[in-house]
Amino acid sequence: MNAAPPPILTLSPDDWDAFLARLYERGERLDLRTPGEPYPPEEDVDAYVLSAHAEALRSAEVDGDVWGTLEDIEETAGDEEEAWAKIVAFYLDRGCVLVRVTGTEEPEEWLLEEGLARRLGLLSSAAG
Repeated sequence: MNAAPPPILTLSPDDWDAFLARLYERGERLDLRTPGEPYPPEEDVDAYVLSAHAEALRSAEVDGDVWGTLEDIEETAGDEEEAWAKIVAFYLDRGCVLVRVTGTEEPEEWLLEEGLARRLGLLSSAAG
């Protein structure tokens, strides 16, 4: 039986912003907002807040420390593109989800643990 390929999700910048707007952080936990429920402004989620929950990231808005992450996974690379490719392969091989935001001047890619991505509504609950 072949395992399903790791999910790679592609979002537009508007979809990315809408995704972040649907989230809140309370304590150390990210979750989906319940429509109609009030949330204090300090529970808003932006890219900086999300970065604390990501396995790895490459973003114009948030420093994802590609080289530090590469060192953490005990790999080496000749340039940042190769480094990021090795990081992506490492995390996808461990069941993470790659979220790519298209239409940006600089790469915007986030690696999230699959359970977190599912809980935040990025993946459907049904196997597909």
